[in-house]
Amino acid sequence: MGVLRGGTVRRRFTMLYAAGFLGSGAVLLALSYLMSGTRVTSIAPGPPPDGGSGGAGGTGGSAVAAEQRIQDLQRQLAEVQGQQNHRLLVGSLVALLVMAGVSLLLGRVLAGRVLRPLRLITSATRRISADNLHERLAVAGPVDEVKELADTVDSLLERLEASFAAQRRFVGNASHELRTPLATMRASLDVAVAKPEPAAQTVALAGRLRPELDRVDRLLDGFLLLARAQHGALGERTPVALDGVVARALTARAAGIAAKGLTVEGLDGALDEGLDRGLDGLRPPLWTRGSAALLSRLVENVVDNAVVHNREGGWIRVSAGREDGRVRLVVETGGRVLDQRRVDRLTRPFERLGADRTGSEDGSGLGLSVVAAIAEAHGGRLALLARPEGGLCVTVVLPAAAGPEGTGGVAA
Repeated sequence: MGVLRGGTVRRRFTMLYAAGFLGSGAVLLALSYLMSGTRVTSIAPGPPPDGGSGGAGGTGGSAVAAEQRIQDLQRQLAEVQGQQNHRLLVGSLVALLVMAGVSLLLGRVLAGRVLRPLRLITSATRRISADNLHERLAVAGPVDEVKELADTVDSLLERLEASFAAQRRFVGNASHELRTPLATMRASLDVAVAKPEPAAQTVALAGRLRPELDRVDRLLDGFLLLARAQHGALGERTPVALDGVVARALTARAAGIAAKGLTVEGLDGALDEGLDRGLDGLRPPLWTRGSAALLSRLVENVVDNAVVHNREGGWIRVSAGREDGRVRLVVETGGRVLDQRRVDRLTRPFERLGADRTGSEDGSGLGLSVVAAIAEAHGGRLALLARPEGGLCVTVVLPAAAGPEGTGGVAA
C-alpha cells in the first residue's frame, strides 16, 4: 500500500494495472492446474468367467498375472501423471514470471495512454502565466472527464484574465486621474508662495508639502509605468544601445553619487567622458530592441536603486556584455548580508527590506517591480541575488538586436 500511496500517478496506475493483469493470470493458471489434476477412475476389467479353456489351474494363473499387470500399469500411470503435474507446475511458475513482466509493461503503456491528455493539459497550463492569460487549452475530443477538466481550466483562465485586465485598467486610470488634483495642489502652493510678502507659515507649509507632492508624483508615475508595461503597451520598438543608456543614467546622477561618496567601478571613465563612451569602452554598443522610454526608465530605476539604497562611502560595480543572443546588465552594490528570501520579494510592488537597506524611506517601493515588468514586456527577465559577502546584485537580461543601419551593430 505504501508503493501505491507514493510516487507519480503513472507509477500508481502501472502498479494497479500490473496487479490486475498478474492476479488474473495467476487465477487462470491456478484453475488450469487444479483441473489438470482431476483423476478419472473406471472399473478395472475382472477375471474371465469360469469355464474358460485354461481350466481351473489356468484360470487362477491368468488372474494373478492380470492383476500384476494392472498394478504395473497403475504405477506407471501414477508416475507419468506426477511428472506431468510437475512439468505443469514449473511451466505455470515460468508463465507467471513472464506474465509479471508483461503486466508491468502493459500497465505502463496503458497508464501512459490514460494520462497523456492530463500531461498535455499540465504542460499547456504551465506555459500560461500572467502575461499570456489570453491563451486557452482548447482540448478537442469527446466530452469526457478530461475535456471537462480542460474546459474548467479554460473558464478559470478567462476569469483570471478579466480580473487582471480590470486591475491594470484601474491602476492606470486611477493614476492618470489623480494627476489632475495633484497638479492643482501644486499650482495652489506656487500661487500662495508667489504672493507679495507671503506669510511665514505659508512658506513653511509649502516647503513641507512640496516633497510630499513630489513623492506622490513619483508614485503615480511608477503606477502608470507598471500598468503600461504589464499591458504590453510598448509603442514603437526601436534599437536601443543599453550601455549608452546606462552611461547617461550614471552621468545624470553624478551629483548624488558624489554626495554619498560612492565609488563607481567598471565604467572605464564613463562618468568623466560623458556620453561618448559606453560601459567598459565596448565597441560596438550593446543593442537591444524595444521602447526607448521604458528601457531608459528600467536602467534609471536600477541605477537609482544602487545609489539610494547604498551606504555612505560605498561602491557600485556596473558591467555589461553580450552572450547567446542576449545582452546582460549587472549592477552590484556592497552592504550588509541580506536574506535571499526577502530579496526575492523585492519585485513585488511596495516590498522593501526596511532597516536592511539604507535610505529605503526615500523610495516608492515600485522601482524593481517596474524593472521586472518592463524586462518581461521586452522578452527579458530580472534576477536579484543577495551577495554572500554582503550587498545586492541586480541582473537584467534582454534580447540582443541589430543596431540601426550604418552603426555596424550586429545581433549576437
